[in-house]
Amino acid sequence: MLSRVANSIYWMNRYIERAENYARFMSVNFNLILDMPPSEREQWEPLLVANADNHLFYQYFDNPARDAVLQFMSFDQRNPNSILSCLRAARENARSVRESITKEMWEHLNQVFLDVQQVSSKQGWKMDEWQDFFNDIKMASQLFYGIVDSTLSRNESWHFSRLGRFLERADKTSRFLDIKYFILLPSIEAIGTNMDLLQWSAVLKSASAYNMYRQAFRVLRPEDIIYFLVLDRRFPRSIYYCLSQAEQSLLAISDGDTKGNKAIKVMGRLRSELEFTDASEIVTSGLHEYLDDFQKRNNLVGEAIFETYFALKPVAPFNGGTQEQG
Repeated sequence: MLSRVANSIYWMNRYIERAENYARFMSVNFNLILDMPPSEREQWEPLLVANADNHLFYQYFDNPARDAVLQFMSFDQRNPNSILSCLRAARENARSVRESITKEMWEHLNQVFLDVQQVSSKQGWKMDEWQDFFNDIKMASQLFYGIVDSTLSRNESWHFSRLGRFLERADKTSRFLDIKYFILLPSIEAIGTNMDLLQWSAVLKSASAYNMYRQAFRVLRPEDIIYFLVLDRRFPRSIYYCLSQAEQSLLAISDGDTKGNKAIKVMGRLRSELEFTDASEIVTSGLHEYLDDFQKRNNLVGEAIFETYFALKPVAPFNGGTQEQG
């Protein structure tokens, strides 16, 4: 497969996954608002900080008010990670490789982008309208992956699509958990209280993990939630599951030739360390510090994939060339 085609398919899926997860991030706060007592103030800045969008946000806005944050993360074209920007980038990558994807994939992605573009100029959104919009984005993304899995041959295109999807999902699951670090509790004494557990519950719900978690564990315990979202072997949005699936696709792409393959080496090292990590070790080392380190190493996996499969060879002195990574 041409590196250009592989790169576009990989990034098409990363951008779609990113758009879906931005919708999920904003659902965190909506879930919290519905459950919080009226006396608790809404917090929107944690969404920006957890996704490293806060510095860009404050170039254009003074205050992280609800409407400003929602517009910035949903439709602002100055934000390369907004839902609209991600869908536009996914559509452009799909358009450039239409001969390598299916008709159904292209038509669905094109329609989703046009629908979001059409509503992006609407003003004065109500809370239930925002919730409906985020649900529509999540369903559209999941439908796209259903179309991919039911129409695309299990060739390199399919494996590069899975590689992009799961690598992005692993990063965003870590950021779901990291939101809990940036959400402020009234005091240290509030840890372990009903308010604290409401926040953990919102994190699970936003990752579509609440029901499966409750099947595995009877009560909400932070250490169990960390285990479920980071280390669980069977939940499809856990970090370990995502990395193991991405690694399988990498091995399939290499067709068993792993010698000197930097991407497989870096990915395998990170996945194997997760395999032998305990949730208690993560808590002891500090959840935020652990997740911050994971995000950096996950980005190194992305860089290794670029160098192995997408970089032109031979190359002139390298000054960039990867697409935007969140």
